[in-house]
Amino acid sequence: MLSVKNLYKKYKQAEHASVDNLSFEFEKGKIVGLLGPNGAGKTTTISIICGLIGQFDGEVKVLGSDIKKEAALIKSKISVVPQQIALYPSLSCQENLLYYGNLLEINARILKEVITRYLEEFGLKDHAHKQIKHYSGGMKRRANIIASLLNNPQLLILDEPTAGVDVHSRSMILNYLKKYNEAGNSVIYTSHLLEEAESICHEVLIIDNGKKVVQGEPSKLIGQYQTQNLQEVFIKLTGHQVRD
Repeated sequence: MLSVKNLYKKYKQAEHASVDNLSFEFEKGKIVGLLGPNGAGKTTTISIICGLIGQFDGEVKVLGSDIKKEAALIKSKISVVPQQIALYPSLSCQENLLYYGNLLEINARILKEVITRYLEEFGLKDHAHKQIKHYSGGMKRRANIIASLLNNPQLLILDEPTAGVDVHSRSMILNYLKKYNEAGNSVIYTSHLLEEAESICHEVLIIDNGKKVVQGEPSKLIGQYQTQNLQEVFIKLTGHQVRD
């Protein structure tokens, strides 16, 4: 799924590197968690993986392709669900999805079928023509995810996909990610909800200060560090200091 070797990125005028000699690999067909405190380098790493940041040192291969040489090919195979809602508030959900589908040049008939199927699956069929600005937080999150699925990506990257949502929306989103993964697709997932990551991730990578701290299966890390859960592992390895 992903191979990162000696990744280094320092922004101009920054005192320290955002990502500092980071190396790791994830196999295809897994749900994996990229975890770390605020300022750990998660967003920079994801932005490089997606091809949004082109200037960096090191090697990054996504689905077997080099991001520096084949960014366009990689972008056609992946989708990103950003932490911020990437929908037009004055448009309806249906209008937003049609707009993004047209940007992706999806066949009109296929696009209509895909949108209808996902609106049904994510419980938004009866709200398809309501403006996004009138949606609840959970509804916006679900619509945000639908927009990322229109191109049938092989790899889905999600940044805090359940932040600020209700219990039922969170359950629906997590159940869908499991279903999506069972169909053979890969997922990279970031979250500050460690119990959530523990429940759905086959493997997690914890980074801090741009460096790799530890990588492994949640259950094995819990046993290795003799803790009760993944959150305790996280605190044990990154400390108790608040990160703002």
